[in-house]
Amino acid sequence: MDSREHLALVTGAAGTMGRAVVEAFVEQGVTVAAVDISREGLEPIVANGGGLVSAHVFDISDPTAVRAGVQRIVAEHGPVDILVNNAGILSNSKAMDTTPDEWNRIMAVNLNGAFYLTREVLPAMRAAKWGRIINTSSYAAKSGGLTAGTAYSVSKAAIIGLTFSIAAETTRDGITVNGIAPAYVRTPMVTEQLTAEQRAEVEAKIPVGRFCEPEEFAHTVLFLASEKSGFITGEIIDMNGGFHFD
Repeated sequence: MDSREHLALVTGAAGTMGRAVVEAFVEQGVTVAAVDISREGLEPIVANGGGLVSAHVFDISDPTAVRAGVQRIVAEHGPVDILVNNAGILSNSKAMDTTPDEWNRIMAVNLNGAFYLTREVLPAMRAAKWGRIINTSSYAAKSGGLTAGTAYSVSKAAIIGLTFSIAAETTRDGITVNGIAPAYVRTPMVTEQLTAEQRAEVEAKIPVGRFCEPEEFAHTVLFLASEKSGFITGEIIDMNGGFHFD
């Protein structure tokens, strides 16, 4: 990436996209605090991390747990200067099938967690006059959700709003805040939560004719985390294979 020593906090690190991001950072010699709700899922990532990856298990939807978790990370490794808000859960339920509990659960993880983590790391980034925040949105935010449900689509649209808001607040602080809006990355959300028929139907509609690979997503994260992206803030990078142009 660059000559600066970095500490990246990556949420949803045990998932397919999060793991790809962690591996990409490790290849660049970046120390990673891998955060997930699943300790078992983090174990192989730490084992393969060459001493650069530490596991941190806490619920990002709980602001008290987030504060305590970030404090532990800082105590062990120093201040976080790269935050990748990647954790998310999927709901395919459309509006009339979405219960209040499901709505609240999706928002708590997909939106609230990103806000809580951002709030915890911002003071140190401001003090250092350098920081990178990268939020994972989704093509569902712009399409209303082709197969994704209402709560998921709205939560990912709200992530775009959060990205814009924090970017506007930090333009003078040496911090950049950007998002990535992928469509149909090859993850269990695609391979397991869609039927074979749905997968074939979706793949046929993607203009480039294939799903996005997790490593492609991770490469974009690396760029946004680098010194060379310092003039980009408040931007949402679409990775949708030609579904949407803007």
